[in-house]
Amino acid sequence: MAIARVTELVASSSKGFEDAIKAGIERAAKTLRGITGMEVTRQTVKIEKNKVSEYRVHLNVTFVLEG
Repeated sequence: MAIARVTELVASSSKGFEDAIKAGIERAAKTLRGITGMEVTRQTVKIEKNKVSEYRVHLNVTFVLEG
């Protein structure tokens, strides 16, 4: 029997939502083993001087616990 955990992450990019998602996946993979999926739960932007300056994604990362 496998037990999984879900952890929320927030990743950002100045380029776009897709780039923020890729950054979140790459960063999570550096420290979490057994990642089986991710869900984008929210997308937001930071506005500065009436322009989008940062794209942010909230990710639920699912990974299987070892042992």
